[in-house]
Amino acid sequence: MSDFLLHASTWAVVTHVTVVAALSVRVIMNRPATGVALSWILLILATPVFGSALYLMVGERRIGRRRRAGFQGLRENYRRVAETAAVEGLTNIRWDDHTPGLGGMDQIGRRLVGFPTVRGSRHRLFSKTDEILQAIARDVEQAEFSVLMEFYIWHPGGLADGVLEALIHAAGRGVHCCVLIDALGARPWWKTDQPQRLRDAGVQLHAALPVGLFRTFVGRTDLRLHRKIVVVDGHIAWTGSMNLVDPRFFKQDAGVGQWVDSMARLEGSAVALLAAVFIGDWNLESGTPLAELVERAKLRLIEPDGPSDLQVIPSGPGQSGDAQLQMILTLLNTAREEIVLTTPYLVPDESLLRAMNGASARGVTVRLIVPEKVDSFLTRYASRSYFQDLLDHDIEVYLYRDGLLHTKAITVDGQHAMFGTVNLDMRSFWLNYEVALYIYDSNFAAEIRQLQQSYLDDSDRLDPEQFAQRGFKERFLENSLRLASPLL
Repeated sequence: MSDFLLHASTWAVVTHVTVVAALSVRVIMNRPATGVALSWILLILATPVFGSALYLMVGERRIGRRRRAGFQGLRENYRRVAETAAVEGLTNIRWDDHTPGLGGMDQIGRRLVGFPTVRGSRHRLFSKTDEILQAIARDVEQAEFSVLMEFYIWHPGGLADGVLEALIHAAGRGVHCCVLIDALGARPWWKTDQPQRLRDAGVQLHAALPVGLFRTFVGRTDLRLHRKIVVVDGHIAWTGSMNLVDPRFFKQDAGVGQWVDSMARLEGSAVALLAAVFIGDWNLESGTPLAELVERAKLRLIEPDGPSDLQVIPSGPGQSGDAQLQMILTLLNTAREEIVLTTPYLVPDESLLRAMNGASARGVTVRLIVPEKVDSFLTRYASRSYFQDLLDHDIEVYLYRDGLLHTKAITVDGQHAMFGTVNLDMRSFWLNYEVALYIYDSNFAAEIRQLQQSYLDDSDRLDPEQFAQRGFKERFLENSLRLASPLL
């Protein structure tokens, strides 16, 4: 009996060592960021069963064979859609008239994504959620040919239902309506009667990135479609931070107050690029041929219409590598006077943290605005673990007190900006499918900076001395979760 137990325990040890070693080698050979690799190896060593199972489920950016094949042609599809709807010469930007370094951002977008900067767009910035939902519903009600729409979350109730009714009415009068909603982010919505109402009205509706037990083994289920895009008749587009939710009806029991968002309504040349992002996503989920999608959406040549030079950058696993992070780092490095960053979730990688600290070291005023309360316990404490490092580098940290500030924006010197769906965390940079506008227009950027100022006015600046006095328990929790931040 003792020999049997000895033999069994020996095999258990051998199996344990083999599995841990094999997975550790696999982590290393996949070449993730150093912090990510060390976090996974530490987790696997500390809790072999749990850590190994978790790594096999969510440790690698597996996107499935069909989706990977689709992404291989996506850059060419973007170019073709953009050419369908953009006049010749639209990408001839006078970079000598812009801040040095912005031309390099244009090259990053061209090479990694396939989207150049386009001239000739105009905008209207919205910061009141009721006005956003009402204006989107109004644009859909007035649609003549097509409505293309994709969101991460749709939650029933309030003014969000007005968008639903507008879609039903539009489809009823023959408008071609395509709606793409994330399968997991909007999971409660998919269980209501609203999806069936849309389909019964003739709206083409798909769940993006479906989840299920089988899919766990062929691809990661936590890779999500985090984009927010609306395109109407090929000449009006919306994008920004807001989901299809009325804050008065959304997560009221989360204890964070109402969500605070912003959206931009665009006309002109940038509309074609946002339409291309949607059409690429729709093609991957539905399999509908690109030419058919372009024809049904009634995309047409768009003349320059406005003063703004804009670049649309979509990103996500299998699509554009680290394009979003590269764009943001380059944007920060152009700063000479001021950087203001607005994000609900701050879990930066080492390169972003160094870019922020480096900007402050060269005399740039760096201000970070985050909500005082967030809806994720883990993210809240992981984010706070970075505050001390930022404060030590003379970066001003502001805690927004009037709700969950959900706007994602960066302004540099009040002259250029990033605005979109991208949080300053590793999930947005590496795991989610995101979209952002890079704005090379001082008037548009100044409006975003003015919006950020309104957030600053409703925020409390974090006092370095007071923050340093927080207790051991709180600091230990923050720093422990910081070790796991690459996995969040």
